[in-house]
Formats: sequence, C-alpha cells, structure tokens
Amino acid sequence: MQITLYIKCPACLSDSIKKNGFKSYGKQNYRCKDCKRQFIGDHALTYQGCHSQKDSKIRHLMVRGSGIKDIACVERISKGKVLATLKKCHYQITPKQRQYDCLEIDELWTFVGKKTNKQWLIYAYHRDTGEIVAYVWGKRDLNTVKKLKAKLKALGVSCARIASDTWNSFVTGFKGFTQVIGKFSTVGIEGNNCTIRHRVRRAFRRSCNFSKKLENHFKAFDLAFFYINHGYVSAYFLNHHQV
Repeated sequence: MQITLYIKCPACLSDSIKKNGFKSYGKQNYRCKDCKRQFIGDHALTYQGCHSQKDSKIRHLMVRGSGIKDIACVERISKGKVLATLKKCHYQITPKQRQYDCLEIDELWTFVGKKTNKQWLIYAYHRDTGEIVAYVWGKRDLNTVKKLKAKLKALGVSCARIASDTWNSFVTGFKGFTQVIGKFSTVGIEGNNCTIRHRVRRAFRRSCNFSKKLENHFKAFDLAFFYINHGYVSAYFLNHHQV
C-alpha cells in the first residue's frame, strides 16, 4: 500500500519542497525551494501545537466564542500555545468607505482582571453593511466619545447622520452633526453588541472567562472585529495579511 504525503512550506505555503537530510533525532528534514525555510512535515510532529495550520485554527476558535482553556482542551495543546498565538495577532480594521449615510454609536462594558477594572468600548457601526467602522477604549465619559470622533476624522470618514441613544456624552460629543437620538435608531448596533458577546468569550456578561492582561484583552477584540468585518477568511489570509 502506497501513501502519498502532500507537504507545504509552513512559512510561504509553497508546495515546491525537497528533502534535505535528517534531523539529529532522526526525522526527515525538508527545504522550501522558494523561501529556503527548513522544516519537518506535520506528519512527523508529536506535539499538536507545532502543526503549521494550528495557529489559524486557534484564531478561528477564538472568534467563535471559545475560551483559552476550551481551545487548549479540544486541540490537545497547552494554554501557553493559545496565548502565544493571541499575542502574535496584529489586526486592525480600516473603513471600507469614506462616506456613510448613517453611523450608529454605542458603548459596551467589559472588564480586565476584576469587575472594578472596567474597560469601556465605544464604537461606530454601519447597519446596512454590518461594518464596525472605528472603535476606541477608555472610560465611559465625554473624553472617550471625543476620541472616537477624532479617530473617525483621522481616518477620513464622514457621514450624513449620527444615531445614538440619549446618553448626554453622545449628544454633546457629536454636536455639529445631524443627530438621530433614541433607542429606535440604534437597533442595528444593539444587535451587533450581541454578536460581539457571542464572538468574544471575554465579553460574556455572566461568565468566568475574562482577560487577565490588558494587552490580551485588546488583541482578542481586534481579532474579533477583523473577523466581523471580513467574515470567514481562509487560513492563508489570516496568516499572511496581518498588519
């Protein structure tokens, strides 16, 4: 019985591979003809976390509401591997348009370490396309709202109307814009808040899952927002289109 192995380079995903001797511990070594990377095939790996496609799968599980321990248990890898994959993520969203008819603004409560350490997310959402246009972190106050307004301006985004609830900081912060005030105008972003809480385990209201480090907290949301904006993306895209 003949078994055919299909091997790709873990760095550039090229299938232009040749054998390149053996490792000191006896396993077959391969060399990529394109990027010159040396590696051993996934079939020879004994630890699951070393497989070339494992990082991509970890990221996909993260944006589908799985916690660190859950991923480690299901994939038979260490929690350190899952956290290391998160730390390597550098995703940032950019607006798909420069002109929007209406942007909905709302805030979302999260915490890091303990519930007294609140981290408020304030962001702009476009209901028609389901796009998260821009977001900022900070306290639940007027200064954070002004940070969001400044970020939209820096990104070159303009809109005909701003929709928000009756919170005074929203009304004051976006003075000068045509505003639509009231809960009836923020149905889209309220629904997206539910989507975020399903996508990011750290955002669950009643859960033992929460971030212990601020950096990991922000990276988890960066990854989820990138996923929400772009939908299902291939492992190749996630591996090679980080910014």
